[in-house]
Amino acid sequence: MTRWAEIRDWVLLVGAALSFALVSMLSRSAHAGVALEERKLPMKFSWVVCQPNCGGWVSAVGVITADTPRDFDEFARGRQLRGSTIVLDSSGGSVNDSIALGRRWRDLGVLTTVASVAHCESMCVFLLLSGKTRYVPETARVRVHQIWMGDRANDAKAARYSADDLMIVERDIGRLAKYTFDMGGTGDLLLLSLNVPPWEDLHELSREELRLTNLVTTDMITQSDGPDAAVVELVSKPARDRFVSNAVATETNSALAKSTESVEAIGPTRGVTGAAQPGQD
Repeated sequence: MTRWAEIRDWVLLVGAALSFALVSMLSRSAHAGVALEERKLPMKFSWVVCQPNCGGWVSAVGVITADTPRDFDEFARGRQLRGSTIVLDSSGGSVNDSIALGRRWRDLGVLTTVASVAHCESMCVFLLLSGKTRYVPETARVRVHQIWMGDRANDAKAARYSADDLMIVERDIGRLAKYTFDMGGTGDLLLLSLNVPPWEDLHELSREELRLTNLVTTDMITQSDGPDAAVVELVSKPARDRFVSNAVATETNSALAKSTESVEAIGPTRGVTGAAQPGQD
């Protein structure tokens, strides 16, 4: 029985890799025409159909706002999304709403990736982490930074801060840390993110750092004898030792009157960014 279980798991992983390979090849053309402004709008979900040997995937483009978890629930209604692939292109957004959405995705057992010509920045990186299987194409850019009060991120050094502001940031860092470990990420992801203040450029993760942080769980080796490139081998990275808390998640508690967001996501969001801004949940 153990042998058959190993074969079953291998087949499932190969299926995931094939799905990601198709996404990597096809999403290039699907996302090539996406304007930069579209990434600044609230996140939009759409079902992308691919032919002839792919069932399709979910495209998630834009900023994570207080409405995004509800928008995804509406999009998911009537669709069989369990185990589906979600392709990201986002500059981040609300910390607590990203956490809530990421937990929904993990419950669905989705696979996550970044469109091959796209960016996944700030809190988008933590949405990427929610996939049970995660793949990042060589041409995609994954970038991180601190959370901060979003309404003061443009001139963070000159802005004034209260004790309540400090409490909000530290509270949300704690929530983000718990979520990171629950999703199978490592402390390296938090360390790399929290080392970059809003007045510095976002840090782009190298291939080595993508593996170090556990953001990538699947590596694909392809044979490229012409246009019909096929996956011929799947190498799964061994899981790292990590602490996973069994405490009940409380991110959606009605007491959350303020939140944090990403610096890049200021504007259409309500709440604070992957850098922190007072707002409404």
